[in-house]
Amino acid sequence: MATGTAELRAALPPALTEPLEGWEEHLRLQRDLSEHTVRGYVGDVVSLLDHLVRRSGGTVADLDLATLRSWLAQGRARGDSRSTTARRAASARSFTAHLRRTGQVGEDVGLRLSSPRAHRTLPGVLGADQARAVLDQATAPPAEDEQPAEAALRLRNVLVVELLYASGVRVGELVGLDVDDVDRGRRLLRVLGKGRKERSVPFGAPAAAALEQWLSAGRPVLATPTSGPALLLGVRGGRLDAREARRVVHAAVAAAPGVPDVGPHGLRHSAATHVLEGGADLRSVQELLGHASLATTQVYTHVTVERLRAVHARAHPRA
Repeated sequence: MATGTAELRAALPPALTEPLEGWEEHLRLQRDLSEHTVRGYVGDVVSLLDHLVRRSGGTVADLDLATLRSWLAQGRARGDSRSTTARRAASARSFTAHLRRTGQVGEDVGLRLSSPRAHRTLPGVLGADQARAVLDQATAPPAEDEQPAEAALRLRNVLVVELLYASGVRVGELVGLDVDDVDRGRRLLRVLGKGRKERSVPFGAPAAAALEQWLSAGRPVLATPTSGPALLLGVRGGRLDAREARRVVHAAVAAAPGVPDVGPHGLRHSAATHVLEGGADLRSVQELLGHASLATTQVYTHVTVERLRAVHARAHPRA
């Protein structure tokens, strides 16, 4: 939880703590949300319940629309962005819906809570030439005095960058892969995405070559008896951490001259944009990325349109 949330939660009266714990369990066990998402939702609602207490409320029955609105207004006055306000409102609505569904309150007051729509911002993406430059740098020849452990880490880093760009998977999905999740013959990854939804994602020949090198000459060097089935390993033989994977990507991008800094999510955005620019339909890209809604994928059409506008502005004599 964020700094301060634990203290606020500990100060809540039992009449508010118990409904909060029941909702948190619902998020984990029934909705199967990630720990990161659960922490965010719970942090928002702890803030809401603290606000309720400050308004002399002591039970969830005291939670009314005026309290919800004043809580959001307080956040806006503090400088919350539209997207933060929209997220906090969504957390509150989830909580009040659970209270009504479980019979703890007679009315779902969150149904009448409106909030601003979060701005849909265009993802930062690399051009195809820039992506190629990053991959060229990542696969550069090794130093002559390279030690076995250094060689293993280099092969792993190459695979991290190649697979992220080749498949468009999320960094959490990448580091969660096991060796058996890779169909080397058909070049497919079996990925466990958000909501524990499984999908198959293809990857190309360069990523396949990087995979073979890692499995034959890299992974055996770093593997220990406790490594388990993890595909990607850290320096001590455990499963590669997502933070280290991000560091690998930023380092690879920084090594390519003139390429703007992006992380794993930037490579995912770039892969989706380049696939669309290559002629793929939006539904196929939705499946590739594992989006639950086509509306989420549609932001990439905005990216390609913006690129088209930029090309037109540079190239058309009457632009």
